[in-house]
Amino acid sequence: MRNTIKLHKDFLPQSTDIGSQTRWFYARANIAKIPGDARYGLIVTKKMFRHAVDRNRAKRLLRDWIYFNEGLLLSDLDYVFIVRAPILTATREEGRAAMKKALKNIKKQYIGKKS
Repeated sequence: MRNTIKLHKDFLPQSTDIGSQTRWFYARANIAKIPGDARYGLIVTKKMFRHAVDRNRAKRLLRDWIYFNEGLLLSDLDYVFIVRAPILTATREEGRAAMKKALKNIKKQYIGKKS
């Protein structure tokens, strides 16, 4: 599995970010700091989910969706996923489909930008 983003500065949005949004999360991608060693990070805030159990559930859902669609993640991009409030109402299948769509959208934008 991929490494995770740990430094605050790596979570900050940049002008070169490629993005996609779904009902349950926003996805941002940017060129990896170390080519071939892409990372991902999750942003789940206390402001969005007051209770830790909800924050943890949101993170578990996102990780499941990421692992399921791992083949769609490009190795030369770092990804940041920002949770939206309705994520707790999502089913596993809906989330996996949404993640697949978002990652394909990012891939399409990246290839178009690269050309």
